[in-house]
Amino acid sequence: MDAKVIVVGGGTSGMMAAISAAENGADVILVEKNKTLGRKLLVTGNGRCNVTNNRDKEEIIAHIPGNGRFLYSAFAQYDNYDIMDFFRSNGVALKEEDHGRMFPTTDKSRTILETLITIMDRLEIKVYTDAPVETVLYENGEVKGVQLKDGRTLTAPCVVLSVGGKAMPRTGSTGDGYKWAKKAGHTIKELYPTESPITSDEKFIQDRTLQGLSLRDINLSVLNKKGKKVISHQMDMIFTHFGISGPAVLRCSMFVHQTMKRDKTDSVSVSIDALPQFTAHDLTQQLQKLQKDDGGKAVKNALKGLVPERYLLFGLNRLNIDESTPMKQLTAQQLEDICLYLKDFRLEANGTLPIEKAFVTGGGVSTKEVNPKTMESKLTKGLYFSGEFLDYNGYTGGYNITGAFITGRIAGQHAALAALEQ
Repeated sequence: MDAKVIVVGGGTSGMMAAISAAENGADVILVEKNKTLGRKLLVTGNGRCNVTNNRDKEEIIAHIPGNGRFLYSAFAQYDNYDIMDFFRSNGVALKEEDHGRMFPTTDKSRTILETLITIMDRLEIKVYTDAPVETVLYENGEVKGVQLKDGRTLTAPCVVLSVGGKAMPRTGSTGDGYKWAKKAGHTIKELYPTESPITSDEKFIQDRTLQGLSLRDINLSVLNKKGKKVISHQMDMIFTHFGISGPAVLRCSMFVHQTMKRDKTDSVSVSIDALPQFTAHDLTQQLQKLQKDDGGKAVKNALKGLVPERYLLFGLNRLNIDESTPMKQLTAQQLEDICLYLKDFRLEANGTLPIEKAFVTGGGVSTKEVNPKTMESKLTKGLYFSGEFLDYNGYTGGYNITGAFITGRIAGQHAALAALEQ
């Protein structure tokens, strides 16, 4: 036997799984196909590594809209506060930024990666880099080890698969692990891009009329075929040459896919409320007041400051209102039309950029076939899963990485305990 626990995948979740298994007394081998560890970790948080989020468990799970409830049992054993304690006790100072996001004070992902590598060295974890796995070995419903592409076989009674999804393939996440999970009898829930820019065939998008225009603190909603809101997020967004992007858009992206699938349609409506601080009634009153107080001003000048000028002029053009028309000459209907444009501008979305261009993979190993308390396969003894490989996904802002650390921690711990029992 080469080790008690083999961890496949040297990313966020895999490194934490290896550390956890070693801290629980197991001899551990970590196998990584890239030449270096933590490639995706290095690019998270724009290279600053948003290690977790300083919110309570309920709120974090609410920010993991794709199957977050699966993580309740894991959170009961190890949570985001434990992640913070883990790094602080290993000499990493953390700071909190907006929306509870926690970063190393160095503002460098490398700080987090080097800390994890230092801990693995201290725990004498054997690390094989540039060592892609050919297959995982099973026998009589139990895991036996892994076979590397160079022909070497590594044996262990417990194997943790922390191989990531298919998003950001340049970091090594190319979906290799799904076939190994299928070989063990697991169902792979349909993969789809999440935290991905949204695409649209609207003429003004194709013409790049608004390309590069940012809107601050807007409310973006995805609507189903009955016109009901499926999800709304109030954050920033930007128009692009293929559609829309930015934080609010990334958070809505998985719901575009789900709604198109549920409604069996080729597109869904997305609504932009550029002034969420006003109700439609309040905004109408404000426009009427402007008409009364600044009636002599051209519409363009009277409404300046409400939204970026480019967005305002685009709207006036769509409504066939000349920008130089004096405010006082606008009809009640035209005021209502302006209000509707500012509060509920709709565009048709036809999907998102492909999974390879997304930040996060939706879908993966069915959580119904995984023990939520241990992350062990219900189908194959000694096989454990962690991280994005599983069918759960969260928003950016420290939520996915929290899931990766926690599932890695739990998988590694229980794999070690099971291996040592044998």
